[in-house]
Amino acid sequence: MENKEAGTPLPTPPREGRLQPTLVLATLSAAFGSAFQYGYNIAVINTPHMVLKSFYNETYFERHATFMDQEVMLLLWSCTVSVFPLGGLLGSLVVSLLADRCGRKGALLVNNVFAIVPAVLMGASKAAKAFELIICSRVVLGVCAGISYSALPMYLGELAPKNLRGMLGTMTEVFVILGVFLAQIFSLHAILGNPSGWPVLLALTGVPALIQLLSLPFFPESPRYTLIQKGDEATARQALQRLRGHADVEAELEDMRAEAQAERAEGHLSVLNLCTFRPLRWQLVSIVVLMAGQQLSGINAINYYADIIYVSAGVEPSHSQYITVGAGVINIVMTVISAFLVERLGRRRLLLVGYGICGSSCLVLTLALLFQSTVPELSYLSVLCVFAYISGHSIGPSPVPAVVRTEIFLQSSRPAALMVDGAVHWFTNFIVGFVFPSVQVAIGAYSFIIFAGICVLTAVYIYVVIPETKGRTFVEINHIFAKRNGVEIPEEKKEDNINVGPHVLSMATMKTSF
Repeated sequence: MENKEAGTPLPTPPREGRLQPTLVLATLSAAFGSAFQYGYNIAVINTPHMVLKSFYNETYFERHATFMDQEVMLLLWSCTVSVFPLGGLLGSLVVSLLADRCGRKGALLVNNVFAIVPAVLMGASKAAKAFELIICSRVVLGVCAGISYSALPMYLGELAPKNLRGMLGTMTEVFVILGVFLAQIFSLHAILGNPSGWPVLLALTGVPALIQLLSLPFFPESPRYTLIQKGDEATARQALQRLRGHADVEAELEDMRAEAQAERAEGHLSVLNLCTFRPLRWQLVSIVVLMAGQQLSGINAINYYADIIYVSAGVEPSHSQYITVGAGVINIVMTVISAFLVERLGRRRLLLVGYGICGSSCLVLTLALLFQSTVPELSYLSVLCVFAYISGHSIGPSPVPAVVRTEIFLQSSRPAALMVDGAVHWFTNFIVGFVFPSVQVAIGAYSFIIFAGICVLTAVYIYVVIPETKGRTFVEINHIFAKRNGVEIPEEKKEDNINVGPHVLSMATMKTSF
């Protein structure tokens, strides 16, 4: 088709992206080595905690000829658990630097060092009779998880074609859940969660990182990073052709050029620039709300309280770990369903449905816990509420924010935005883990009403503020937020739009208009 007035061809619309082998394998390599390893470390010390505490106590006895008192044991174990999110917070603070200096793929490769070294140290901790190696390694593994949590969605989101961005973006959460599930399986007493097997259990965290280190170098760097930030169009074209499986990638390159033009005048945005830059105000607030809502809505508290709920329903304490594995299966199934639905139903709908299920489950769970002493049958309703909550969180609040946070920022601001995003994620994660046990002791079942309220408030914000991003380019999404930020978008003549391609709103234009 040609422009009759100018006689020039119109830009060819982008071809619909497909799951080509290179794209699939690059996604698997990146997600398995980063998200899977992160999920494994979340769960690997929960089930065998009594075995690890015994190792702490025995080591202390060999050094001091006396066993630890309860306060010292509680302090050491609290450190073992809580230093992981603190390490994650540290990792989130350096991800912007790594992603810009080394590239998205480069950041993931460098990050493997923070997984392999602590895996070796934890595997050797029993032979060295040093529980301190476990605690220090958990800090380093937290740094690794903090970098992975932000760098992986950037890589997958920039690798994916527009129509598959949601599906590939949810792979972060899919592989996190798979890592959690496998850790729960391996942690069973009959497998590795026993006095002789736990060093191997902890050392296995280095295997996914080693596989990624050997496989990811054979796959392309993010084409958007290569073209927009490095200015290497030839390499970006080759990468796109490998990822898409065909040579006709000009339309997608044109979209990247438009984004590059939009950002050239403004340059790279640091975290301080981002926090003070009004044209990105609502995008920044949105990722803070999404991450805080994800953690403060109670998913970690539900996991913490689940064993108590199972025991109150009549499950033997020794069998509750198998119920936990069953909940893990539900988690995996619902997260995979979300990956297939996110491009059909959209991001907003999955988030709203997920928070609706979570909020309702928390309210019913509160009532069931309050009255199960007088109506024993309600204890089974408590278990169903836990499963319903996990299902709701797995279909929306857990996987979808990883997609949205990548989509609502352009290339120059994305690393800084995900640095803020990661800091909020890990800080709220730490707060829930640190505060919830005390809150639960103080107000008991009523603590879940707080989580229900947070679910409602987060859902209201999503409904009012966050637009549907399905099927839109990064520049189009930025235009939608520009209106909410009070930034005027200059009108262009129709013939100009025909001749020059996609409408581009530069950061400099937004800043001047404001």
